[in-house]
Amino acid sequence: MIREFIYKYYIDPIRYGGAYTIVDTLTYAVILIVSLYLIYRWLNRTGISIDRSFIYSLLPFVVLGSLLRVIQDTGMITSDLQFLLITPLIFFTIFFFTIACLFIARLAEQHGLIRDYHTGFAGLGVVACLVSGAVLGWYGLTVTRIDFGVLLTILLMAATATTLVWAFLRYVLRWEFASDPIYVMLLLGHLLDASATSFGIDLHPLHYVEQHVVGSSLIAATGTGFVMFPLKLAVLIPGIYVLELYRKEGASAFWHLVVFAMIVVGMAPGLRDMLRMVLYV
Repeated sequence: MIREFIYKYYIDPIRYGGAYTIVDTLTYAVILIVSLYLIYRWLNRTGISIDRSFIYSLLPFVVLGSLLRVIQDTGMITSDLQFLLITPLIFFTIFFFTIACLFIARLAEQHGLIRDYHTGFAGLGVVACLVSGAVLGWYGLTVTRIDFGVLLTILLMAATATTLVWAFLRYVLRWEFASDPIYVMLLLGHLLDASATSFGIDLHPLHYVEQHVVGSSLIAATGTGFVMFPLKLAVLIPGIYVLELYRKEGASAFWHLVVFAMIVVGMAPGLRDMLRMVLYV
């Protein structure tokens, strides 16, 4: 019975690309929370400062995760290695690659090859992104297509929504802290996800579907993917307020890590969905 449960909720969805359920969603949420705490403790022991510079240097690896996920979506990888690029296994794949790059960058700094390991660390991520992006570009040019109209439309939707929400927080609610670039990045990541989802479901010729439990339920109830915008705001606005209260308590390192995790949860699927629609995958 336990074996059937594991296959039904964890293995088969990965193997056959099924939609998420409340069981695996809650499981992955718990794993994320526990992982954040363990990573926080480990980074503190290594002497790595979890600050703004460190968060910025991690962003290329968020983009890399999305690019690799789209590579799997294309079907280019036919062996069982493709499962390493499917949620949740892709998080472990990116994590170990990121740690390897961090180790290399720190080693290069210690030997005087680079002045600041943040630069080398981010640079390795950028190079990996360029290689992955080139693979997807080749696929789009030779197998499917590259629709820049879709790209510009989704980016414009995300930028407009982010500007409006930021203006509301800054000038209506008078939250001066809303101008912090990290909070703006958090807004942009999640509103990019909302823009890509709503465009893919309501406007894209292929009519994509939402796989996450809460989002798919609301879309089914309202009949439109644009319901993702109020859903995101219902979480983001109080979330940012609570995060700011937590930052004032002085736990800066863990605050940075939590905000980064929230950025990943929004930006990574948003980038993936957008790239899929640009390539018609």
